[in-house]
Amino acid sequence: MAAPCRHVGHHIKRNGRFLRIHLDQLFASRGFRWTSALQQQGAEVHKESKEPIVIPRKKSWSSEAVLEALASTVHRDPTAHPYQFQDDPYLSPRTSAEFKLFSLSQESGRAAAKYFVNNNPKFFTKDFAEPHIPCLMPESVALRLEEVSEEALKERITLRKVSAAVEMYDQLLQAGTSVSMETTQELLDLICLYCDKNPVQDGAPEVEDAEEAGEETKRRKPKGRQAAHHLRTSWKENNNAERIFNLLPEKDSRCYSALIRGMVKHGAYSKAFSLYTDLLNNRLSADVHTFNALISAVPDARDKFNERWDLITELLNQMNEQKVRPNLLTFNSVLKALRRCGFLAKTYAPQTLNEMKALGIAPSLATYDHILAVFYKSGSSGPNNTDIIQDMLTELEGTSFTCQDPHDAFFFSSAMRICLDSKDLELGYKLHSLVEVGDNWRLLGDSYQQSVYYGRFFSLLCMMEHIDVVLKWYSRIIPSLYYPNPQGMMDLLQALDTDGRLDLLPTIWKDIKTLGHDNKVDLVEELLSLMAREEHSPEVQESFAACALDVKSVFDGRSSMEWSTSSLSHVTTLLLRANKLQQAWDMLLLFKAKNRVPSEVLLNNFLSVCQSSGTPKRAVELVQLAAAFCVPATPVLAKTALAEFQLTDEQRSILSEFEAAPEKETE
Repeated sequence: MAAPCRHVGHHIKRNGRFLRIHLDQLFASRGFRWTSALQQQGAEVHKESKEPIVIPRKKSWSSEAVLEALASTVHRDPTAHPYQFQDDPYLSPRTSAEFKLFSLSQESGRAAAKYFVNNNPKFFTKDFAEPHIPCLMPESVALRLEEVSEEALKERITLRKVSAAVEMYDQLLQAGTSVSMETTQELLDLICLYCDKNPVQDGAPEVEDAEEAGEETKRRKPKGRQAAHHLRTSWKENNNAERIFNLLPEKDSRCYSALIRGMVKHGAYSKAFSLYTDLLNNRLSADVHTFNALISAVPDARDKFNERWDLITELLNQMNEQKVRPNLLTFNSVLKALRRCGFLAKTYAPQTLNEMKALGIAPSLATYDHILAVFYKSGSSGPNNTDIIQDMLTELEGTSFTCQDPHDAFFFSSAMRICLDSKDLELGYKLHSLVEVGDNWRLLGDSYQQSVYYGRFFSLLCMMEHIDVVLKWYSRIIPSLYYPNPQGMMDLLQALDTDGRLDLLPTIWKDIKTLGHDNKVDLVEELLSLMAREEHSPEVQESFAACALDVKSVFDGRSSMEWSTSSLSHVTTLLLRANKLQQAWDMLLLFKAKNRVPSEVLLNNFLSVCQSSGTPKRAVELVQLAAAFCVPATPVLAKTALAEFQLTDEQRSILSEFEAAPEKETE
């Protein structure tokens, strides 16, 4: 057994040596192809290894980065209601009125809950959120410091307790304690911001303020411009802000600025300019916010256009003398004031815009809105009306905006009004493409402004676009973005009529009911008139008849909707075309119940349907009904029925009486 094993091992050793020799020769013969390349690559790796390795810095992400990444993967569902209503499908709005009601109710409930939580923090002490979410916990709204001190005054200022802060300030002065200038300035800011009144806390009732406002309105009812000024003016003479300001031994620019801005905000324009004169007399300089407030108050402080522009120029020159650099709101205030400067606006608005660009200040959407308001007047005509907005949109194409001025939210709706008035569809598409850039849709404004924008855009589409494109936009923006008003649905009906797609009217009627516009008599009558104007295929007429019966049920269920002769005639005609004779007869009886008289054409059509369906009894009843209505064509109807129907002797005698009735009257 050992000899064979030794023989096998010797054989393996000899064959292994032979295999190794051949492999070495093979590698040696192929070495000229890749050995040098390997050596060069190894040298490069060795060289690179000597270079220092730079570890990149850790990238910091915002707290909403993950949510933003997830949101970017989800697109808007055009068939869904706005996201804010998806928590409670029962409260999904169908109309713009319901949208306003439900959104205000939701916000009111949120404010009431916050009010209860903040005023009863002892019931909400446990924090289950991980990590901690401060906004979900009760806010400190109760006063903790009761002693008379400057710290207690600061606490009242922080909590926006206006009356308590003024009372504490007076107590400090009575105690002979001096209050720092910084704290006094913050107190003046608070009083001027809220016009010496306590701000209404979220969720708190406002009944008392409303009653006071009502009593004040009853006591004083000025007329004309004085009435408008009275409605804006809420600054009271010698209020706590003026009293504290007059008590100050030294007044700096910030104290003047607080009062001036408060007076402008609450309608005391003349007092604001008078106080600004005192500031200049004391050789103080105002800040840019004070100048912005004064410029915005110029149209209310001066009556004539020239005086307004002269005052604006004077304020701008004083800014230059005091070396106060204007900002975006400064130029926007100038342009907004120019909107009320009449013929001067078109002269000085371009100069203002050029000065703005010379200082390197980029315009905001509010800037462009003021420019459009200056150069475009609703109802005006001329070839240059759309040139400015055309150049403007070309310049803004692809730009993403952020809100920098409260007036930014008015640009898109104003620009779309220009597109609608000029009937420029291409311009409207260009404007809407700007809305869809980035988050520009957020600058459409509140729900009302958004509804105005989409309403004008939809009206422009109905007026100028092909119906197939209109219907695509209709399904895209309704109801997720826009709840059309009755005029919007009227525009859609006219678009269907223009392109000959009246077969879609029953579908549109369902949407009209869903949107809550089925109580608008003008809209319903327009729908009925389009369906009854001409005859269509049997399938379409059948759908029209079903739609007409649905309209009838709406009229019957609403006491506020009154049948007109035209609406009764249209419904009857539609039923006759679908051979629904009994329902059409019920409509004729409804004529009599509503004291309406059917037309001769309708009665002749009814008689023709009776002939085609072979119902002589209904034809006789029709003639009797026409006689009850005192229709002049009753004898003609009777004669036609006698000639074209197979009647019994009794029926012939009845019709003969109606046929001979005019001859008896003539005798």
